[in-house]
Amino acid sequence: MDITFYKYQGTGNDFVIIDNRDLSFPRENTDLVHFLCNRRFGVGADGLMLLNPSDQYDFTMVYYNADGSESTMCGNGGRCLVAFAHKLGVFKKETTFDAIDGLHYASYENGITNLQMIDVNKVEVYDNHCFLNTGSPHHVQIVHNIGGYDVKTNGAKIRYGAPYFEEGTNVNFVESLNNDKFRVRTYERGVEDETLACGTGVTAVAIAMYEQKQTTSTKIPLKVEGGELEVSFEPTENGYKNVFLKGPATFVFNGNIKYHGKANR
Repeated sequence: MDITFYKYQGTGNDFVIIDNRDLSFPRENTDLVHFLCNRRFGVGADGLMLLNPSDQYDFTMVYYNADGSESTMCGNGGRCLVAFAHKLGVFKKETTFDAIDGLHYASYENGITNLQMIDVNKVEVYDNHCFLNTGSPHHVQIVHNIGGYDVKTNGAKIRYGAPYFEEGTNVNFVESLNNDKFRVRTYERGVEDETLACGTGVTAVAIAMYEQKQTTSTKIPLKVEGGELEVSFEPTENGYKNVFLKGPATFVFNGNIKYHGKANR
């Protein structure tokens, strides 16, 4: 197979993106997805996305983890896919698209994507962490000296341990900076390592910090290993609505790659 791909990154979270509006990509072939995301033998990425057609909206987002498994929502991936759709001329300034967790509205201007995330109806607050779903499940835990923290070892223990076990969770470690700003480092399931950024992760952190009264701001800047993101939301009696994730989404390169494995559809 000769596959045309595009590479995008959003604050260091990088993705292989394929224009699949003709539905030609063998989406059940997990070996192919894993190969394309492999940093030594393929293109290299934290995940892969297909831009699929939609009957009612501008497009459909299909997201895979780097291990080849089809995954839940990816915030930075969604932002990059919006930028890609804009590059293709699918929309001009604003778009609505389908994803695994429902509909998403987004705008794109001057390299910045502002992506509406799902409403969050429940935040589980425990003694030393929070748990919530922002399109993907997230464990949020405050730590000190986050720069020297062993994210991979500690994140893996939480990801595979009780109460998450086999299904697992993404794990976010957070430390307060000044002026209602937070620094976040994330261990992502599916990647099974720390990534430079996680969109649903910083969204979870922002809401969790507000829920725990670590901030009174509803527009929160977050520093991740790959740059800066911003999360805004509207608190309600029943949770949080109008949740937006804002930040850069950058085209890196495009090309063609040959795949010599079996393409099982």
